[in-house]
Amino acid sequence: MRHTISVLVENKFGVLSRISGLFSGRGYNIESLSVGETIDPQISIMTIVTTGDDQIIEQITKQLNKLIDVIKVVDFMEIEHVEREMVLVKVAPKKEDKAEVLRLAEIFRGRIVDSGHKTFTIEITGDEKKIGAFVEIMKGYGIK
Repeated sequence: MRHTISVLVENKFGVLSRISGLFSGRGYNIESLSVGETIDPQISIMTIVTTGDDQIIEQITKQLNKLIDVIKVVDFMEIEHVEREMVLVKVAPKKEDKAEVLRLAEIFRGRIVDSGHKTFTIEITGDEKKIGAFVEIMKGYGIK
C-alpha cells in the first residue's frame, strides 16, 4: 500500500543523506521525495511517498524516529487528509491539433503556464488517476 510520510527535521547538513540512507540500507523504496524549509529556517519538512504493508511502514516510522535530527514523523494514512499531485506536460502538437490540445487542457482544468511557437506547457493538478489519464491522452499529441 502507498503511504505518504511527513518528517520534520532539523535543517542541518547531512540529514537528507541519513534519511535516504535509512531507506536504501533497509531495501525500502522512495517513490517520491520533497524537502523544504518551514517558517522556522532551522527546521525542514520532508514529504516521502513509499510503499509497504503496515508492518513495513511501522518499521520505517520507528527507524525515522530514532534518528537524532528527526523532530516528528507522521504517516498520513493514519489521519484524514487530501492528496493532490501536480504535473507539467510540454506538448508539441501539430498545427491542426493545437485547438484540441487546448480544449483537452480546459476539460482537465489545466492551466497553460508557457506557450511557444510550437509548444504548450500545461499544468494539471489532481489525483493520480486524473494525472495519468491526461498524460496518456497527451502522448498522442507529442509530449516533449
